[in-house]
Amino acid sequence: MARILIAGCGYVGGALAQRLVTGPNEVWGLRRRPMMMPLGVEPIEADLAVARTLRDLPPRLDFVIYGASPAGPDDAHYRTTYVEGVKRLLEALHLQRQSPRRIFLLSSTSVFGQSKGEWVDESSATEPVDFRGTRVLEGESILAEGPFAATILRLGGIYGPRRTSLVDRVRTGRASYRKGAPRYTNRIHRDDIVGVLEHLMNAEAPAPLYVTVDDEPAEDAVVLRWLAGILGAPEPRAEKETEPPTGRAATNKRCRNDLLRASGYAFRFPTFREGYTALVGEAT
Repeated sequence: MARILIAGCGYVGGALAQRLVTGPNEVWGLRRRPMMMPLGVEPIEADLAVARTLRDLPPRLDFVIYGASPAGPDDAHYRTTYVEGVKRLLEALHLQRQSPRRIFLLSSTSVFGQSKGEWVDESSATEPVDFRGTRVLEGESILAEGPFAATILRLGGIYGPRRTSLVDRVRTGRASYRKGAPRYTNRIHRDDIVGVLEHLMNAEAPAPLYVTVDDEPAEDAVVLRWLAGILGAPEPRAEKETEPPTGRAATNKRCRNDLLRASGYAFRFPTFREGYTALVGEAT
């Protein structure tokens, strides 16, 4: 049995909590507004960036999963979540003399700034192109330099149940892609993030960092055309770029998951094909 705190029990954290409570675990879900928690999960109402709300965390925690998401799209919100939130939680655990076996941080491949279709892995340079990646990378550093064993998961674009906007755009003929050189996208299904976390919690000695994406970086145009084919939808439009992309849209890399595969994890949705096939019925 393990005692597990999921700090940021939302889209991914809630699904993880639901999976974990089916076993012999005690699970707490922390949110600013802890409504609609999965059955069996103990709710904690707290703000990760406000120290006084973290004074009474459950004792004797075995694992902590930090999966909080910014409340808004600007730099202040990203700093609050990935810098202040990580700092305050580590401080609270330290002050309460906790000794978790491991802390997991749900990070992002946005820390990579490569733009020419390069392959990247855990050893690749991290040069974020905007504040999002910069703040996420700061949070990684705070955790890695902290007093607890930690593992960082750099997640690709998350999709899964109830996130069907791409399917909807293709189905209704609103999808388009940019002409020119291939633009690669990297994905991970929500249920595989849950599977990876459960797998690594049971691993003897997880690595400190995993690029957490599925097996196939895919050109945006290839994904859209494939979806149009299985949906019987109009061919996605190819649009000419009017100005150079900026921010995250300017990045273009292919992420490798070799280290994660070597850990023994078997993907439920190894490529976008399996993942989106499962979503097509949901989006009907």
